[in-house]
Amino acid sequence: MKIKKGDQVIIISGKDKGFKGEVIQIMPKKGRLIVDGANLIKKHIKNPNKKEKGQRIEMPAAIDASNVQLYCGKCKKGVQTGAKTTKEGSKKRICKKCNNEI
Repeated sequence: MKIKKGDQVIIISGKDKGFKGEVIQIMPKKGRLIVDGANLIKKHIKNPNKKEKGQRIEMPAAIDASNVQLYCGKCKKGVQTGAKTTKEGSKKRICKKCNNEI
């Protein structure tokens, strides 16, 4: 999976199409990830005390990794990525359109 925790991504399909956010969790075996503030679901929580009421909370649900692209700040849109090797021997991810490091 080319997307890592902390990356800025843009959703390219689904009900939140066009939403930009940060990846807060990835699930590489399932091919899914969670984007902060996107794909919100309501979850009902029971309160263990009988005197107080339960509540509904909104939390982000997982999205398939094929529905997001990395966001390039220079191009201002979702882009495909490539790899570039530096002189020190480490690899960097770059935008294929503008060759800017992501």
